[in-house]
Amino acid sequence: MDPLHLRSAGTSLLISFDSGEAEVIHWGADLGAALPDLAVLTTPVGNSSVDARVPAALLPQASSSWRGRPALRGNRITDGAPGLDFSSRLRVTSVDTAGAGRATVVQADADTGISVATVLTLHPGGLLELRHTLTNNGTTPFQVDELATVLPVAPDAVELLDLTGRWCRERHPQRRPIQQGTWVRSGRHGRTGHDSSLLFAAGSQGFGNRHGKVWATHLAWSGNHEQFADTIGDGRTMIGGSELLGSAEVILAPGGSYTTPALFAAFSDRGLDGITEAFYSWFRSRPHHILPGAKPRPVVLNTWEAVYFNHDLDTLIELADSAADLGVERFVLDDGWFRGRRDDHAGLGDWYVDETLWPEGLTPLIDAVTSRGMEFGLWVEPEMVNLDSDVARAHPEWISGPSAVAHKDGGRLPLEWRNQHVIDLVNPEAWQYVFDRISALLGENNISYLKWDQNRDIVEQGHAGRASVHEQTLAAYRLFDELRKAHPGVEIESCSSGGGRVDLGILERTGRVWASDCNDALERQTIQRWTGAVVPPELVGSHIGPTTSHTTARTHDLSFRAITAFFGHFGMEWDVRGVQGAEREELRRVVGLYKEHRDLIHSGRPVHADIADEAYQLHGVASGEPAAEGTTAALFAFVCARTSGAEQPGRMGLPGLDPDRTYRVDPIFPAPGDSDYGHTFTQVQPPAWLSDGATASGRFLAEVGLPMPMLNPEHAVLIKVTAL
Repeated sequence: MDPLHLRSAGTSLLISFDSGEAEVIHWGADLGAALPDLAVLTTPVGNSSVDARVPAALLPQASSSWRGRPALRGNRITDGAPGLDFSSRLRVTSVDTAGAGRATVVQADADTGISVATVLTLHPGGLLELRHTLTNNGTTPFQVDELATVLPVAPDAVELLDLTGRWCRERHPQRRPIQQGTWVRSGRHGRTGHDSSLLFAAGSQGFGNRHGKVWATHLAWSGNHEQFADTIGDGRTMIGGSELLGSAEVILAPGGSYTTPALFAAFSDRGLDGITEAFYSWFRSRPHHILPGAKPRPVVLNTWEAVYFNHDLDTLIELADSAADLGVERFVLDDGWFRGRRDDHAGLGDWYVDETLWPEGLTPLIDAVTSRGMEFGLWVEPEMVNLDSDVARAHPEWISGPSAVAHKDGGRLPLEWRNQHVIDLVNPEAWQYVFDRISALLGENNISYLKWDQNRDIVEQGHAGRASVHEQTLAAYRLFDELRKAHPGVEIESCSSGGGRVDLGILERTGRVWASDCNDALERQTIQRWTGAVVPPELVGSHIGPTTSHTTARTHDLSFRAITAFFGHFGMEWDVRGVQGAEREELRRVVGLYKEHRDLIHSGRPVHADIADEAYQLHGVASGEPAAEGTTAALFAFVCARTSGAEQPGRMGLPGLDPDRTYRVDPIFPAPGDSDYGHTFTQVQPPAWLSDGATASGRFLAEVGLPMPMLNPEHAVLIKVTAL
């Protein structure tokens, strides 16, 4: 059987079938069209080892003496007794190439009665997508404990970068050397998790933003999961991921199938920015089925940090007036509008407008918002329930937990988390109730947008006494999908205590993620940088919060908060009624600058300079294709995050421009006269270009650079680059 060779955007995936298995010979840099006889790659068999060559296969298995982590763990249940057919010997039975960049490889084992079909798609931008489907061809049930998707990385991958964090500090990087053994990141939150690694990357020594080889994966799943790097004794390393299945969560009846979450994978020989370009290319090539229409991303005002639970119609109309005056285009009413909701102890699950607060329903507020030229959005948390709610009192059996008995009859509930429990969407009646209530809200009101929250970990998710994170995740996906079908003009944001559910599984169904509940601009610099390693800025909510942060009590000038919020889907979460005078004019100008540049921000290539001094960051977006042609504009933020050990930042290059094109470079915000201009800069004599601009070639700007201004800590300057 001929080898399978998929090529796209500088990446090759080469699979050989000579061993009878699907052996991944190469995933990395493009090999070109011509290939040698792959027999040249036959490796020696060492002493005191299996008397055969062990392939690094799409499905590594013990039957081939793979000594690392196997792809498949499971067993057959016969006459109620588990444990049979625990080790499969899968061999390729067919390879179907359905068009350029796509193939299906089927492997089967007649003795154990299972087959696995692997669909591989190498997308035009170089992003590889893999998904397995295991089918039980036997006559008795087969229990699946794990089915992992893995890929080998080259020997020069010697460092591992993944992300971790917590609430209000999501997605912070950590590095370690790759050593023999297995490095596993487990997520047991019942959701993606604040500490989940959005990006799991192996790379060459010292790889950075724009240099070095990088192999990276992402598991598109919103439930329990594992991501791992597995290095065996002969030095080969596999990276990949799998759904982390609970006890007996997936038992396949004869003829039944289980499909894994998609593993997305990218290779770059240009550092992490090359990985990011592959993900952005995939996102931006999708049909606009997630975002209704193709309009620019609207400026948002969310009411949470403005009014919290104080839902007074006159106050909210005043806020809408103030927002419209500033140029806001979407007004989102947050938590507190439904029955019994005066704080976070009650009301979840009762998705009826509170008649005591809103005797005429939400219509007066919606009309006030839409008459001022803004869309109206609403906060919901459909997957959760408070015990103090009408629905929990009427249907205690709808509350998820480890017991098959309703809690009112003595069944044990999990510990509460933020005073709430999980509604059991695996229960068809509970699912239908939630669908009907949210659908009715959308049908009865002029709502363009849902901020869909999910505010707790699910550590004892159960349906009828059985573990059900797998089924609950699929049921939640179906809820999103069916509501979008019923209301195609409504955009949905995924929020989960901020950034607790950010993954490509949820982003197949939503048009925005809330990266973090923390609007502190300093914290957001890191959170947004690493969220943006995979998710493009137009899908990442980023707001200007109050002068003093709600979550950290830090105080920041408007310019630093605004520049941070610029590189995302921009908005405000702030009582802007109190912003007056010169600060209000500056905020109005910020909104105008975002509208002027949002097309570039939401279509451009990501650019992150490699800077040795960690006090500074230089990042932005550049127009045009990655091949360094057609770059007519760029927008950069130069950021000072903290005091530096150096007296001044020195010259820094502006990467990502066409080397032979001439550019004009201008700082555009803050400008002289802005309220915090004097707070931003600390120099006695600024570099000349800060006031006069600069003109130079892209090559000069990249290789020689410009002397950066001296900034006070926790300040930034926005820099515009235009081709002449």
